Amino acid sequence: MSTAGPPQGAKAPSGGREPHAVGERGGHVCWPAEAIWETVAPTLPGFTVEVLPQIDSTNTELMRRARAGRIEPVLLVAETQTAGRGRLGRDWHSSAAADPGASLTFSLGLPLQMADWSGLSLVAGVGVAQSLHPDLQLKWPNDLWLQDRKLAGILIETTSVGATRYAVIGVGVNIAPREATGLATAPAWLQELLPGIDAPQALLRLAAPLVQAVKRFEAQGLAPFLPAFESRDALAGRSVSLSDGTTGQARGVDGSGALLVHTSAGLKKISSSEVSVRPAH
Repeated sequence: MSTAGPPQGAKAPSGGREPHAVGERGGHVCWPAEAIWETVAPTLPGFTVEVLPQIDSTNTELMRRARAGRIEPVLLVAETQTAGRGRLGRDWHSSAAADPGASLTFSLGLPLQMADWSGLSLVAGVGVAQSLHPDLQLKWPNDLWLQDRKLAGILIETTSVGATRYAVIGVGVNIAPREATGLATAPAWLQELLPGIDAPQALLRLAAPLVQAVKRFEAQGLAPFLPAFESRDALAGRSVSLSDGTTGQARGVDGSGALLVHTSAGLKKISSSEVSVRPAH
């Protein structure tokens, strides 16, 4: 494991002291952990970056730590996940050990204080999409799409530790081409849009913007992010089918981030815990 952060007794870069780790390395890939730390630490005091060659799930690991009382802000990167998880209990398979750079899997864990958590997955999606490419669309509530194919997924989990609420934001991004076998939605990959980009470069692009988006959400709520989500909404105006058999037309989201679907019974609000939504073909 590699860890980036200031040595004991050192200050953040603004204090004139340099942190200790340079060119963080997991099992096979050189990660820009120190560069990420330098851009994020001023926003998140106590922030660290950790790189692991392999783990069951970065989300699972940070939730384990939080339940054990460890609630410091951290970005945990895994070159390979053996039991990655997606929304509604689905599996998320990162790249095999033989090709650790084919996907990017990481989780951001941090304590947050807010009255309304609704829409955090939308905010995370906006932050990731804006940092990567203007052609990326957001498929409610937690996927990034390119031309109706899934390029990335986001999984939000939270837990209470005393009076503190700890959020874990898991992100999986396809970097290189991957097989579609066994996938419900055909895959896309970032190298289609940014030829030559690798997982460390993608992480460096998106880490700080993701943290900034989440901290802005903590301070201002969902409202400032709604225009950005609407401009990338992959479902808006399209016929959709819900997992309960309901069909209708997607009409964007409301102020809480709930999906609005116009059905034969009228306008229906869908929360992220109730349904899986796909465009009707």
